[in-house]
Amino acid sequence: MPEWLAIILLGIIEGLTEFIPVSSTGHLLLVQHPRGLPPQSELFNIVIQSGAVLAVLPVFRERVGQFLFRWREPATRDYAYKIVFAFVVTAIGGLALKWGGLKFPETLWPIASALFLGGIAFLLVERWLKGRRLTSEVTWRVAAAVGVAQLVAAVFPGTSRSGASILFALLLGLNRPLATEFSFLVGIPTMLAAGAYEIAKALYRPPPDALPENWGMVSLGFVVSALVSFVAVKWLLRYVQTHTFVLFGWYRIALALLILGLLWR
Repeated sequence: MPEWLAIILLGIIEGLTEFIPVSSTGHLLLVQHPRGLPPQSELFNIVIQSGAVLAVLPVFRERVGQFLFRWREPATRDYAYKIVFAFVVTAIGGLALKWGGLKFPETLWPIASALFLGGIAFLLVERWLKGRRLTSEVTWRVAAAVGVAQLVAAVFPGTSRSGASILFALLLGLNRPLATEFSFLVGIPTMLAAGAYEIAKALYRPPPDALPENWGMVSLGFVVSALVSFVAVKWLLRYVQTHTFVLFGWYRIALALLILGLLWR
């Protein structure tokens, strides 16, 4: 397969799965597994994730405009401070994990397990939420929980950063649209900071055995993932207005069983 086509496919997969709660990291590791698409560097994966994250900005242009032009309003500052707080929780924990030598698993077993358990969690949470009145207020507890949820997703590929964040927020009583929005907005500084860190490391402290990065292919993956993610995010935000996350729970379970079936062959 031509390299450019493999990069486009990876960009599409990343764009579709970064915010939909089915785990972008799990999908990327799955398709880059032996006999799949050619494996890419950690830098490549981080950069195309950043492209997908940037797609959130135009989707939430009203919220971004609120932060820029209505900063004096107490509600605006309160919401922004909670995003910053969740980001700080994630950033501190993420640096600790990085310095502690966190590595992605070499096999698909942990990914399949996280996908399966996450799918069960979505089904159980949605069943528990039936008939309950959910709030439209992001509390400090929710902000802290979202920060912690993103760390859980970092430790267990296949969990899904957005999926874990949304689940934690739902468990604390936040309604689905706002849980989805807050999870996405916290993801912007989180992933952009991770992308900036990886790019700086690749430029100034590359590993001795690292191959030169093909920045043309990295840029192609970045653009494709951003375009696809823009469409995916708009669709998901409309979807959660009138639907639950049960569909994603079943999808995760089905994908996990498919992976396990392939591993047993």
